[in-house]
Amino acid sequence: MTRFFSDDGSATAVTIVQVPDNEVFAKKQDAAVLGIAEKKKYGKNINKKFKARKEFPITEGEAKDIKVGEKIGLSILENAKECTVSSTSKGKGFAGVVKRYNFSRGPETHGSHHHRKPGSVGACVKPGRVHRGKKLPGRMGNERVTIKKVKIIDIDKDNNLLALKGAVPGAKKSFVEIYV
Repeated sequence: MTRFFSDDGSATAVTIVQVPDNEVFAKKQDAAVLGIAEKKKYGKNINKKFKARKEFPITEGEAKDIKVGEKIGLSILENAKECTVSSTSKGKGFAGVVKRYNFSRGPETHGSHHHRKPGSVGACVKPGRVHRGKKLPGRMGNERVTIKKVKIIDIDKDNNLLALKGAVPGAKKSFVEIYV
C-alpha cells in the first residue's frame, strides 16, 4: 500500500496491483479460462506453462469476441471506475475469541480466573450439546474475501500497474481476481 496525491493535495490510501497480460487458455460455453503465461525457470515445475489459471464467467455477447491464445490486460479496465476484488485473506493462525470475534475481556482482579475465555458455552440438559455456529476459538483468516465497488484511482499501462482505493485482501505477492 502507498499514498496517491490528487491535484488538490489530498492523499488517498491505495493498493498497487501488478496486472500482467492474461492469455486465454481455453474457451467454454459460458466461461473463459485465463492464465498468466510465465514459465518458471527454477524449481520442480520447469515445464508448467501457466503460473496461475482461473475460470471467469462470460456472457454470450462477449463469448464471440474471445479467442484462444488472445492476451487480455489492463485495456479492459480503461473505462471502468469501480471493480470487484477477490482473494484469499492472510492466515493468522489459531486465535481466541477476544482476537477472533472482538469479545470483551473478563474482570482482571479480585481472584477472577476469567480473563480471555469465551464464557458460557452450552445449554443445560436439553439439548445437551453446543449449538452449531457458536463463536469459539479457532483458525482465523485464510478464507475467501470479496470486496465490491473498489474505486480505481489510476492505471499505469506502461508498467501494468493498477491503483485501487483502500486495502485489498491477500498477502503480498498473492494472486488477486479483479472483476469489472
